[in-house]
Amino acid sequence: MDWCIIIPILVGLISALLGYLLGKHLSSDSEENSNSNNGELLTLQNKIASLEAELDACQKSKLGLTSDLKLAREASKNIDTNSSVVSSLTSSVETAETIPFDAAAAKAAFGKKIKQDDLKVVEGIGPKIEGLFHNFGITTWKALGETSVKKCQEVLNSGGDRYRMHKPTTWPKQAKLAAEGKWKKLKKWQDELDGGKA
Repeated sequence: MDWCIIIPILVGLISALLGYLLGKHLSSDSEENSNSNNGELLTLQNKIASLEAELDACQKSKLGLTSDLKLAREASKNIDTNSSVVSSLTSSVETAETIPFDAAAAKAAFGKKIKQDDLKVVEGIGPKIEGLFHNFGITTWKALGETSVKKCQEVLNSGGDRYRMHKPTTWPKQAKLAAEGKWKKLKKWQDELDGGKA
């Protein structure tokens, strides 16, 4: 017997057997991991589908609210254009004198062009706060002038914590002066205010 030939053959056979067994063992682990990963992947796909469905429902709800708000604004405009309805409503409700908007008088008092019903004329109201009031259907000086300070604070609170620092105590009165066209009086008062606060 030639051991020089038998030993390498035995080593080769043992190595082949060990390789086969190791390969079989690793492939079974791989299948288990694959099955486990497939289960996790399926769970994640289900969660994504659920979140997408929730997002879709939220967007549809938002669109519905936006269209409701647009319809309410259109209805408000239609009421404003119908003079008989306006006169019957305003005779019992109106507190501020309604006069036509005089852009020249506003510009003379403020030194800049003023757009009708621009709520930013009220000291303390910027574009984002104006947007919050528009979301509540308060889009005119007259409407803001008839809004309580408590309601103004509610509008601010709807915008989150960063708006809570504002104090709307003078905003309805400022808006009422703007609605009445009392531009000089409004400008003089604003010069005395500190960020819209008395």
